[in-house]
Amino acid sequence: MTQKTWDDVDHYIVETLAPPDAALGLAVEASRAAGLPDIAVSPAQGKLLHLLARLMKARRILEIGTLGGYSAIWLGRALPPGGKLVTLEYSPKHAEVARANLARAGLAQVAKVKVGAALDVLPSLEGPFDFFFIDANKDGYPDYFCACLGLARPGSVMVFDNVVRDGAVIDAASKDAMVQGVRRLNEAIAAEPRVSATAIQTVGVKGYDGFCIAVVA
Repeated sequence: MTQKTWDDVDHYIVETLAPPDAALGLAVEASRAAGLPDIAVSPAQGKLLHLLARLMKARRILEIGTLGGYSAIWLGRALPPGGKLVTLEYSPKHAEVARANLARAGLAQVAKVKVGAALDVLPSLEGPFDFFFIDANKDGYPDYFCACLGLARPGSVMVFDNVVRDGAVIDAASKDAMVQGVRRLNEAIAAEPRVSATAIQTVGVKGYDGFCIAVVA
């Protein structure tokens, strides 16, 4: 298999099952125009997050790592009437772009973007949240997991993005702080009796990576 094959299959999946709409397309364009890094989830991954949140009937969602709000739009659309999304973003510039994108998608009253270092903001939040999506600096993943666990309830679901790192996650001697962050996350989850989890490898327009999905008992 080649990257072209992965890309072609991803495009087929999106065209068939997750076609973009105006708000999502404009969110991508606005983020690029503002110079944000092109690291948001793919459309197929966004649709997966949307379906997972809907499957568990999430009413309160917490996201760590807003970027331009692309994944937040997918998550916000999964909420029932009265549902709320809180999304944390370190960069004020990124948060400004995300707020505009969320407003354009009709989610200004549903999604609240909070600016600051996640570990500084998380203690101020009131749980429980039903669904968590963590897609921020990977070296912070173990700490985010512990903080989110304190905001979870039995049955809450956590999804961590980018946990395979092109396969580098298997390298215990890696000098990459992001790889080591993911490895510490896996170790923390494995040591936590209240949590059951697995990781799924993914390929596509975002290359070779994966998700970790955890459920709180």
